Amino acid sequence: MAVLTQSQFDSLIDRHFRYEAEDDVDGVLSTLVDDLTHDLVGWPAGVSRDKQAARAFYDQMFADLAGEKVTPVKRLYGEDFVVDESIWHGRAVGNPMGIPGHGRPLSFRILHIFEVAADGRIRRENVWLDQAAIIRQLSAPVEPVAVPA
Repeated sequence: MAVLTQSQFDSLIDRHFRYEAEDDVDGVLSTLVDDLTHDLVGWPAGVSRDKQAARAFYDQMFADLAGEKVTPVKRLYGEDFVVDESIWHGRAVGNPMGIPGHGRPLSFRILHIFEVAADGRIRRENVWLDQAAIIRQLSAPVEPVAVPA
């Protein structure tokens, strides 16, 4: 059972989010235990149960979304877990949720439950996205880009 201070939890989660914003798969994986559970609720491939499956998830996510930052809203702390509500900010560079992103800016609420192992790494990550906000933003008409004459 991990017993981390709020500061240690914050450092771990902020580092995890920073690696995501930098599209650094190896960095993200360094914050996870080997026998992790990574569950983005609704992800078509299902739950990742090891780093190889998590790598495939992050490779796809980074192909679809270019993160810029995560703005914390609220964190709730337990003995070995944190519930994190944040706003994700970035660009839809691929086809998130099967919808062409056209490089558009995108922001949405995201809820994480992180369970932390005794070694201070994440052993379980459950993620819920505000899918309605994502679909609404990606379904909006694409603004034409003016081409200089």
